[in-house]
Amino acid sequence: MARGNRITDTRVIDPGGSFARLPSDSRARVRCEPIPAAARAFRSASLAFLLCLSSAHGWAQQNDQAQMRSLDEQVQAIKSDVLGISQELSRLEEKLLYPSGTQVAIFVTLAKGDSMRLDAVRLQIDGQLVAHYIYSAKDLEHLRKGGVQRIFVGNVSTGDHQIEVLVDGKLEGGADFSRTDRFSFRKEVKPKLVGLTLAGPDSGSAPIALGEW
Repeated sequence: MARGNRITDTRVIDPGGSFARLPSDSRARVRCEPIPAAARAFRSASLAFLLCLSSAHGWAQQNDQAQMRSLDEQVQAIKSDVLGISQELSRLEEKLLYPSGTQVAIFVTLAKGDSMRLDAVRLQIDGQLVAHYIYSAKDLEHLRKGGVQRIFVGNVSTGDHQIEVLVDGKLEGGADFSRTDRFSFRKEVKPKLVGLTLAGPDSGSAPIALGEW
């Protein structure tokens, strides 16, 4: 059985350029030196620094989120204030434009349980067109649930007046429905509130009924 050649003469070159002989049967030994205390301290300090960075990043995120929530709350408060101011200005404008002595407001409602699909309402006072409103599906839904629409507000002199109401719609079966009625009302020296109750011919109620509110 063949044996591998054994190296019996080994030389190495030292840094000075001379040769040094190694024993033929020597084997390189690896020595494990313990980690110096300075290295352990450096590693511990590095780990602590990384933990501090992670904690600081988390704190910064929480602080940013808190600031964003605070900013959102301030924006909502400003919006609420602006809305309140706008409503107050609208009321003041209405009082200036429509003094109580000459103000007339007309409201529209649907008869309870009526199935007519209201499409449009047109109003004339003393032969002058004052309102023409086309109803959306959302408007009709609100009216069917008992909602009230203020279709007109304006100034009318004291005395007797004529109001003409034109209603367009569709019946439950899809047939077109149109009705025009004329009414008289008297304006006193105080606000006048007029209610128009609308209904289709199948409801058993008057198609257009005028009442004072």
